[in-house]
Amino acid sequence: MRVQTLQQCLLQVRYIDDMFPPDVRSIGSGLLEAKDLQRVVWLRPHKMVLNPIFEVDGVSRFDFGQGMVGNCWFLASIGALTFQNYILNQVVPHQKIDEQYCGIFHFRFWRFGKWVDVVIDDKLPTIDGRLLFVRSKNPTEFWPALLEKAYAKVCGSYSDMNAGTPSEAMVDFTGGVHMNIDLTEPPANLWELMCRADQSKSLMGCGTPQGATSANTVLPNGIVQGHAYTVTGVKQMMSQGQPVNLVRLWNPWGDGEWKGDWSDKSPLWQTVSPQELQMCLFVADDGEFWMTLEDFCKFYSDLDICCLCPDFLDGSTTCHWKTSFYEGRWVAGTTAGGCMNNMNSFWTNPQYRVKIEELLDECSGKQGEKNMLVSLMQKPDKRNRRLVKNLHIGFSVFEVTEENKALKGKFPGSFFNVNRLVYTTKSFANAREVMGFVMLKPGEYLIVPSTFNPNETASFLLTILSKAETHVHENSDGHYHEPGEAMVEDKGTENEENDKKTFFRQYSDKYEEVDAEQLQRLLNGNILKGDLKSGGFSIDACRSMVALMDTSITGKLNGEEFIRLWKKVETYKDIFSVTDASKTGTLSLSELRNAIIASGIRVSDDMLNLLALRYGASSGHISLESFISMILRFDCMSQIFGQLSNGMNMTLREPEWMYLSMRPLAMPTAQPSSLFSRSSPLIDFQGVTPPGHSPLAELESAWPRRGASQARGERMDG
Repeated sequence: MRVQTLQQCLLQVRYIDDMFPPDVRSIGSGLLEAKDLQRVVWLRPHKMVLNPIFEVDGVSRFDFGQGMVGNCWFLASIGALTFQNYILNQVVPHQKIDEQYCGIFHFRFWRFGKWVDVVIDDKLPTIDGRLLFVRSKNPTEFWPALLEKAYAKVCGSYSDMNAGTPSEAMVDFTGGVHMNIDLTEPPANLWELMCRADQSKSLMGCGTPQGATSANTVLPNGIVQGHAYTVTGVKQMMSQGQPVNLVRLWNPWGDGEWKGDWSDKSPLWQTVSPQELQMCLFVADDGEFWMTLEDFCKFYSDLDICCLCPDFLDGSTTCHWKTSFYEGRWVAGTTAGGCMNNMNSFWTNPQYRVKIEELLDECSGKQGEKNMLVSLMQKPDKRNRRLVKNLHIGFSVFEVTEENKALKGKFPGSFFNVNRLVYTTKSFANAREVMGFVMLKPGEYLIVPSTFNPNETASFLLTILSKAETHVHENSDGHYHEPGEAMVEDKGTENEENDKKTFFRQYSDKYEEVDAEQLQRLLNGNILKGDLKSGGFSIDACRSMVALMDTSITGKLNGEEFIRLWKKVETYKDIFSVTDASKTGTLSLSELRNAIIASGIRVSDDMLNLLALRYGASSGHISLESFISMILRFDCMSQIFGQLSNGMNMTLREPEWMYLSMRPLAMPTAQPSSLFSRSSPLIDFQGVTPPGHSPLAELESAWPRRGASQARGERMDG
C-alpha cells in the first residue's frame, strides 16, 4: 500500500472555484483570439516558479506591471491603495503560499453598500508559462495577480475589466466618499485640496483625455492618451527662489514617463536644494515622474479623490462627518418619473426627507462652508460588468417650508411648483456615481434622485454625509393626495338595494348562499358582463373573494356579504373607468398609481411596485378584474390588521403586514425583514416574478435616449 505525504494529499484536494472556473468563461470574450485561447493553461503558482510567495518585502506600486487586459483604471487604483496600509489590509488580508496551503485565497471589496468576501482559487491563466494579465516584476510574487483575479470575478470575467475610471475601483476598495474634479475647469483651491488629501487616508487617481482613436497613443511628451494614472504625491519646492507646486504621478504600465519640465532628466532639478533633490528624484524608468500643477491640469482631464471620510475637505479634523446609506429603486411606470423636464411625473420619483440640526460648537466656525455631500450610485442589473448600461442619473434638493412640514407621505406635483430648488445636479451623467457638495442651513429638505428620462428602471444607492446631526427617512410611506381625489363607496338608493337582494335570491342556492363557482358565474356573466377584457375572474380569484368577505365563516357568501362585495366591485369599477385615461380597458402602471390614490389608499413606493408586479400582466398593464382583486384584498387585509392590532401587542407594523399579505407566492420570505429597516433596500424584483409575468425592468427600455447630458469623464482602457 502506497503511503502519501501530507503535501501530496494537499496537492490532490486543493480548492477549485466552480463559480469562477479556470477556463475560457472566466477570461471572457474579445481579449484573445481563438488560437490563443486554445493555448491558455491555468497554473497554480508552484507550477510556475519554485518557492512562490504571496508578497515579497511588503506591497508596493512598483511590484507589478499591466498585462493584456485594458484595466489601467484598476491597477492605478491598486497603486494608490499601496500607500494606505489600513485600507490595504482590509482589501488584501495577509495570506501565505506554503506547503500546507489549500489553494484558496480571499479578498474583500465594498460593493454597493456592503463589504463582500470574494473567494478564489489560485489557478492563473498563462501561455507558455507566462501570466497573461498583471504580472509581478519579481516572478515569485503573486499578490497582484491574485487580487486582479478576485476583482475579475466580481466583474464577471477578465474581459469585463476592460475600460473604466479609477474612482470605481477606489470606491470598491474603501467604501468611502468619492469626489471627481474637472481639471479643465479646476477649482481655485485645487492645490490646497490635493495637499490635504495627500496628508489624509485618501486615494487619488486621474486620467488623460481620449485621443482621436480608442488606442492608447503615446504622445511625444510621454503622456498616454485615454489612460489612467495614480497620483502618488504632491510637494511644493523652491526653485530659483520661487515656489513650484509639483504633482507626482505613476503609470500602471510600470514604465513610460513624462518627458517635459521636472521629468526625471529635466535640468530644472538642478535648481532645487540638494536635500529636496535627494528626497524626491529617482531616475528610473519605473513609470513614476513629477510635473507642475499647471502641466497636470493641462494634460489630464479628471482627478478622482476617494477617502474614508471627507474631513479633509475643509481642513477640519475636529468636526466629523456622519454617513447614512439608503437603497432605492426606479420602476418604469410607478417610481421612475424622470428629471425636472418632466414635471407631471417628476414627483413620482423616490423622495428622501432630510432634517438638518444646528452645527455642533466645534463646527460652528465652518458655517459658511458646504456641509453636506450627497452621492447617488446606480446598481448594476447584469452579472457581467461589460453588459451594464448606466442610465443618466442625478438628484435635486428642495427646501421644505413651514407650511409643508405637516404633510405626511409623498409630496405631490404641486409641491415642486412652489418650493425653492436648493441644488440640482449640474448634468445628468451616465456614470456609475454622481455626487454633489452643498451648503444647507438648518431646516428640512427633500432629496429627489432621478434618471434623466422617465420610465427607466434601475436600482440605486443614495449616500448622505453631513457635518450636522441629520435625520433622514424615505418619504413614500403613503402618497399624499389633494382633497377630493379619493372616491367613496356608493351606498345606493333603497330601490337599488332591493334590486340587488332580488337578484341574489334568484341565483343563490336554497340556503340563500353562493360559493366561489357561483360567484364566478355571477361576476363574469351578469354583473361585469361586457366590461371584462381579459377573460374574467378566475376561480382562484373568486375563492379569495369569498374568503375575504365571508365574515360568517361558512365558506360561502350570504345575501348581506354578497351585496357588500357587489357594492365594492361597482365602486372599484367606477374608479377604474375614471382613471383609465387611455380608454384601453386596462391600466398602465402610471394610471395604476392614480387609481390607487383615487381609492383613498395610502401606499409606499415599494408597495406600489409590489402591487404592479403582483397583479400586472406581462405587458405591465392591469385588467379590471386584477384591479378589483387587488384593491379588495388590500382593503380587507387593512381592516383585518386594524382589528388584530386593536389592544394587541403586534410585532409587525402595518406596512410589514401589508407587504406579507400582498406579496406574490414566489417572493422569498426572508425579504420582508430587511424591507422596512430605516435604510433598507426597496424590493428587488429580479428572480421573484410569478409564472406568466415578466420583470418590470423589461417593460421599458433601460438605455437613455437623446437629450441627456453625457458623462464628462471617459472610461480608461489603458
